[in-house]
This record gives sequence, C-alpha cells and structure tokens, in this order.
Amino acid sequence: MQVIAPDIAEALIATAMGLFVAIPAVVVYNRYTANVDSITGSYVTFTDEFSSILHRQIHVE
Repeated sequence: MQVIAPDIAEALIATAMGLFVAIPAVVVYNRYTANVDSITGSYVTFTDEFSSILHRQIHVE
C-alpha cells in the first residue's frame, strides 16, 4: 500500500486540477454557445422580416 499510495495521491491531484479547469470551461462554453444561438436567431429573424418587406414592396408597385 505504501508503494501505491503516492501514485494514487498524484493521480487524484491531477484529476482535481483537471476538474478545476474543465468545469469553468464548460460553463463558459455553454454561455458562449447560448449567446451565439441568440445572435444567430436575431439575424434569421431580421433576414425573414427584411425579405418580407422587399417582397411586399416588389408586389405592391
């Protein structure tokens, strides 16, 4: 057990450091993705509305 314990402790420290980095990275990634989806949705809405306006202008005259 004394031979294996230092290796296990080192692995646990490495795992803890990995989680310390990975969890905030996932949170930031999810927020970034949500913002991109929101902006993309706004662009799609704008293009649909603009296309409708142009379509009405063309067919009215």
